[in-house]
Amino acid sequence: MSTQPTNEDPDWETKRRRAGIVAFLVGAAAVLAFFAFFPGLPHVIDWGAIVVSLTAGGLTSWAWRSRLAKKHVSSR
Repeated sequence: MSTQPTNEDPDWETKRRRAGIVAFLVGAAAVLAFFAFFPGLPHVIDWGAIVVSLTAGGLTSWAWRSRLAKKHVSSR
């Protein structure tokens, strides 16, 4: 079975991958900072806060990559 050549630009794939990584880190850091510094919450980072932060980072990455894909398709 041979692989089909894709008509995607390798530079575009690299840009999309980097944007997904940055979006993941920003989303995870934002939620972790919320749990760490929001007044009234216990200032303890437990496993629940870490899991929620990783989940939020994944959702942020997914949303940002899908938005970039939509913009890329509409610009063609």
